[in-house]
Amino acid sequence: MRAWNRPQIPRLPGQAGAPWLHDTASAGLIEARPNDVARLYVCGITPYDATHLGHAATYLAFDTLQRVWLDGGYRVHYAQNVTDVDDPLLERAAATGVDWEVLAESQVELFRTDMVALGIIPPNDYVAVTEVIDEIAEAVSQLWDAGLAYAVPIVASVPGAPEPTVAAGSDLYFDIAAAERATSWNLGDESNLDADTMHTLFAERGGDPDRPGKRDALDPLLWRSARSGEPSWESRVGAGRPGWHIECSVIALKELGTDFTVQGGGSDLVFPHHDMSAGHAAALSGHPLAGVYSHTGMVAYQGEKMSKSLGNLVLVSVLRDGGTDPRAIRLALLGQHYRSNWEWTDTHLLEAESRLATWTTAFGPAAVVGTGNAHSVVDQLRAALAADLDTPAALAVVDAASIGGVDDPALVAVAVDALLGVRL
Repeated sequence: MRAWNRPQIPRLPGQAGAPWLHDTASAGLIEARPNDVARLYVCGITPYDATHLGHAATYLAFDTLQRVWLDGGYRVHYAQNVTDVDDPLLERAAATGVDWEVLAESQVELFRTDMVALGIIPPNDYVAVTEVIDEIAEAVSQLWDAGLAYAVPIVASVPGAPEPTVAAGSDLYFDIAAAERATSWNLGDESNLDADTMHTLFAERGGDPDRPGKRDALDPLLWRSARSGEPSWESRVGAGRPGWHIECSVIALKELGTDFTVQGGGSDLVFPHHDMSAGHAAALSGHPLAGVYSHTGMVAYQGEKMSKSLGNLVLVSVLRDGGTDPRAIRLALLGQHYRSNWEWTDTHLLEAESRLATWTTAFGPAAVVGTGNAHSVVDQLRAALAADLDTPAALAVVDAASIGGVDDPALVAVAVDALLGVRL
């Protein structure tokens, strides 16, 4: 699948070190130092209601990570998926009367446009789930052959029958207990959550803990057998479509290999998605999925987490159509630490627009030379971002420098462009 055009990223004199990131699995900071190539996987969108500010905040966080790596002299290999066939997408398509493939493509194109406007570095591999159905089916077959998957018959209600009856076909599920015996992975390794919390989140986030026939309530779906009116593909495991978690496991392993540097996404993906994806990957490869599990906080609006189900979305495209400078949107998001949960208000945008104007005066083409040391500003910027991508601290560094000006405004402008993605 086509991604989007890459922004030009200028090079700065000198070189930064590897960043330290908060790792959800260990609940501590880990140096995200690649051996040579920084390999990054960030879970992509399910293409409807794109692109809200929660999406934008997540992809901006990992754009910042890439910029820090690039400034450190590392090459970056970045992969991202598009979940272009899934229950929520199919439900939205049915509700709106739009073909699911048409809906997905239109929303992916809108997402691309928003990412270009925000100056987000595109993935090297931008992979739709529908492009790798054969690979996913083969992975499910591998798990089945290894005794790490099992079948659960489809049960349907038949009119006039006193009890539900078994219909043709079965869905395939991942056997968590068998995988824990066969690999070094254990449920909860990546999420650091207790059993009660996992059960609650599994039910809230697309799981089916109460389905009869499952060996464990938390066992996740690998392959959904074909149903009438739903898209399906023929495969060695029967006609059907993939479960959610196995998609990312297969795409990540295919594009990045095992033990890649960082697995990223929103904190709502910690469990079950990233925990189960890591389990699938360990069962398929015999190796851990990633070295660091990095997660962004949630963005709220009008008192509730911004979500498609609630409809309380602030869309990047709507802000842009209203005349908002995308650089101001980017600065408003950078003003919050990527791991924090926070609520969007119009004040964030007003402050960002004011900051953009101040920075443009201090460091733009018409800037006046001041007394501050520009090289010191660059050093402070690098230090802030290396410390768990502390963008609020980085913005404060530039704010302080803008008060009295610097001896080389152009250097600060290049640093703001390279490290923060804002061209003055």
